[in-house]
Amino acid sequence: MERAISCRRVLAILFVAAATSVGVTGAPKATRINRAIDLLAQGQPVYYTGSHEGTDGNFEQGVKDAQTWADYISYDMEHAPFDVKGLADYMRGLAKGGPTKSGHRTPAVIVNVPVNGTDEASVRANAWMFQQVLATGVHGVLLCHADDPGAARAFVDAVRFPSHGGRRGVHGNSTAAQIWGVSPDEYARRADVWPLNPDGELLAIMQIESAAGIQHREEIMSVPGVGGVLIGPYDLSRSLGEKSFDAPKVEEGVQTVLKTCLLKKMPCAYPVVAETAAAGREQLARRQMEGFRIVTVNVNRR
Repeated sequence: MERAISCRRVLAILFVAAATSVGVTGAPKATRINRAIDLLAQGQPVYYTGSHEGTDGNFEQGVKDAQTWADYISYDMEHAPFDVKGLADYMRGLAKGGPTKSGHRTPAVIVNVPVNGTDEASVRANAWMFQQVLATGVHGVLLCHADDPGAARAFVDAVRFPSHGGRRGVHGNSTAAQIWGVSPDEYARRADVWPLNPDGELLAIMQIESAAGIQHREEIMSVPGVGGVLIGPYDLSRSLGEKSFDAPKVEEGVQTVLKTCLLKKMPCAYPVVAETAAAGREQLARRQMEGFRIVTVNVNRR
């Protein structure tokens, strides 16, 4: 049985090198709330950590993770119980354990919400999930199985306040504002999607992981408010009738999505999977040379 383990040393070394290259020493005062957006806006690479197989959040873990080397934490609620209280406790722990080494109040947290973007009606019916998650003070949400442009539009609507043209309710502002360290009014102003709103601090990410997602990729990426695309190679392989994520047919799909991202100047993310740390470093370098701007590495130990 395989067990995926984050290759922290590989990315930690790269993170330190990247920080040194841009002159980061100590804990400077951050100009933005969301570290990932901060880097993307500067054209810098983004390295993330966390699980795509379920996250069990609590206050103590949040305090520990506050000093992560990563630019953002992937918090997975797709493959775990939808425990908003656990997420809220985790976010409070991050705030307690901060500030980060980069000077941000907390690391950025992007949540995989258990809503599939197969159609617009499904996303609108489950929009309450996005609202509850955002009320904890996270910095972005990811739409799993983004297959349909209508679903993408409904998703963006769900994470934006009416003052910004969306449908999100405002009653979670005070809780989220405490995590961000701002007033509720300031939170309402800044809690919008980047880059559609250049001052926004939220990332709305589409996870393309099916043949349908590849087919509709251009329309999905053209939805105003989409801030990035993450390719899910495992589910993509099954959707394409393959058993392995590194099958040629799957790689062809990956490159098809990446090409569209590059044409649209859309940040594209990829979770590198390798058998050894050395192979992980090699594959990471290759993916970044191809144009992936957001990456992580997992080493599979058998």
